[in-house]
Amino acid sequence: MNWDQVLELTKSILLTQTGIPHLTVNEGIMICIGLLFIYLAVAKEYEPLLLLPIGFGIFIVNFPITPLMGFAENGSPELIRFFYKYGVEWEIIPCVIFLGLGAMTDFGPLIANPKTLLVGAGAQLGVFVTYIGTLFCGFTLKEAASVGIIGGADGPTTIYLTAKLAPHLLGANALAAYSYMAMVPLIQPPIMRLMTSKAQRMIKMRQLRPVSKREKILFPLLGTILIVLLIPAVAPLMGMFMFGNFMRESNVVKRLTDTAQNALMNIVTIFLGLSVGATMQAEVFLNPKPLLIFAFGLFDFVVCTAGGILTVQIMNLFLKEKMNPLIGSAGVSAVPMSARVSHAEGLKADPNNWLLMHAMGPNLAGVIGSAAAAGMFIAMFK
Repeated sequence: MNWDQVLELTKSILLTQTGIPHLTVNEGIMICIGLLFIYLAVAKEYEPLLLLPIGFGIFIVNFPITPLMGFAENGSPELIRFFYKYGVEWEIIPCVIFLGLGAMTDFGPLIANPKTLLVGAGAQLGVFVTYIGTLFCGFTLKEAASVGIIGGADGPTTIYLTAKLAPHLLGANALAAYSYMAMVPLIQPPIMRLMTSKAQRMIKMRQLRPVSKREKILFPLLGTILIVLLIPAVAPLMGMFMFGNFMRESNVVKRLTDTAQNALMNIVTIFLGLSVGATMQAEVFLNPKPLLIFAFGLFDFVVCTAGGILTVQIMNLFLKEKMNPLIGSAGVSAVPMSARVSHAEGLKADPNNWLLMHAMGPNLAGVIGSAAAAGMFIAMFK
């Protein structure tokens, strides 16, 4: 083999076996977007458990000719495509995450003040307003439903519904949902102050009654019966959620509860983040719809926050013991961040006003409410 042949072979390898000549401007933009979300997760600690793997998924999948999201010659899925196909497409990972969330959840504040279920329902206002709004911007019915659920501020529910109805929007919807969940302390306080007077923010609520062990054990069983009978389509999510909570409250399977809360939850979170990020390839993401999704997601979140506060104010017209309207903003299911924000705003109005446990009631109701809204959309379109 002479030098000309060596040079020709080297040139052929460089052109066909490396990604350098195949890298496009759009892929470069997406790589930078991936690095941006990695930066937000690491430097700013915005929802790092999800934004870091999502950001890395965006980053790595946009390098050209990488064997990550395609299919091998024998038809088997490549590495991240395998996680996506059997974890997200088959709707396993979101349900397993709900199992872990249930195992972490104490329903005591909701049981002690069941009126807050109405607040969680009222906070879903933005879901349906946004659903209608997106229909006027070229989204299909199924796409509109998957975008509308973002305002519920429940990442696994958003992913579950989008995977069922509009999988091509999965990356944008999930990223919008988790981004706005991370920005709860920035988005909600101005809305809360705008919609309430100082006197309303200073309302003190009576300490919640103690909740018995029997009540906590019965709640996931009765909740499952009621929810699954009314909205069967949401059984995979709420069934796992209530099962995880029943394991916690029964206190007889501590090893299983600990696994669901920690090891299992961490494993599926890694696979979920990478899979969702890897769906955001340049040819899919860089078009007008994902940009509209981020705009509608913010609008959705604002209306859901306002809907929760408005629900409390309407309820106060009929209640002898008034509720502090600030807890209404916790009706979005960004647990426990939105409850903490309600508490922090209450302390600003009155340093002796402790709202955290009161706000946890609407917060937990919001988890149920957003899942119920997703179930309604599934029943409508599947």
